[in-house]
Amino acid sequence: MNCPICGNSTVPALRPFCSKRCADRDLARWFNGSYAVPSTDPEDIDTLEEALEEAAREEQRPEKPH
Repeated sequence: MNCPICGNSTVPALRPFCSKRCADRDLARWFNGSYAVPSTDPEDIDTLEEALEEAAREEQRPEKPH
């Protein structure tokens, strides 16, 4: 098996990577969204807008006494 980042042979302790550096590069790609699949479904945008509007309304409501 080859490392998915650089193509070198993998190290059993770090499989599927060849080094800690490649494992960290892969993790960084997850963190920055490189592996995300963008949605083209318009319903997703509508749902997000509705959720944001509801959250804004919730923030504006006075707190209920306990």
